[in-house]
Amino acid sequence: MDELFFLASKIGWAFLSPGNLLVFLLFLGVLFLLFNNVSSAKRILIPTGLVAFVIMAYPVSDYLMQPLESRFSTPETLPEKVDGIIILGGGEDLKRSLSWQVAELGMGGDRYIGTASLATYYPNAPVIFTGGSGSITLQNTDGEGALARKILTTIGIQSERLIIESKSRNTYENFKFTKPLLPKTQGNYLLVTSAFHMPRAVGIARMQGINVIPYPVDYRTNADELRVFDFDLFDHLKALEPAWREWIGLTVYYLTGKTSNWFPEP
Repeated sequence: MDELFFLASKIGWAFLSPGNLLVFLLFLGVLFLLFNNVSSAKRILIPTGLVAFVIMAYPVSDYLMQPLESRFSTPETLPEKVDGIIILGGGEDLKRSLSWQVAELGMGGDRYIGTASLATYYPNAPVIFTGGSGSITLQNTDGEGALARKILTTIGIQSERLIIESKSRNTYENFKFTKPLLPKTQGNYLLVTSAFHMPRAVGIARMQGINVIPYPVDYRTNADELRVFDFDLFDHLKALEPAWREWIGLTVYYLTGKTSNWFPEP
């Protein structure tokens, strides 16, 4: 069942990604033009062009992303003691790392900065990384776990403090495979992941009976006063793609019983 869920999620996202959807619709409109069906082409190309222009001109994606990022905030006061620091995979660029044989970080690289800060604050706490490969085509590699070990030791965390889980392919499997590795099943663990991903991660952790204290990093939205017309399509898609994916993920995980709440709250 987990295998089917993984494959379905990857195939589904190929058609639901906002960037891909725009290209598919433009392609469909061009096909109608090629077959001289001008009226159908207009019905597709005009709204698609308008939506693409709005996304390019103004960071409307912030309005989709902001509720996710503001759901959980960094603790005002850190607890005196924790039983470990859990960092979710996703900050690595696995394909480029394999291509160039170097440890490359992606947009979620802030997860490592947050983890390094917490590891210094709690010098005796184990650092637990969980993440394999979320790509269908990169399942026969060492995955993110090998990269994580290299990156975490490079930023100064001793190898003996590390617990690495490298089989998981999605957030549900992150916690499913990590739970047996935890030093204390009922312990308290700081959870480091991207702010937009934190609601779903917390919901799954709770469903698995893992006590986590959210420590969000990797924010993607702008402050209200900095949100302006800037005609930067690439930058706007960097927020729109993960935000749209996360709302879909929250819905699917809730409907399939992987979380008990659609939009988990503090």
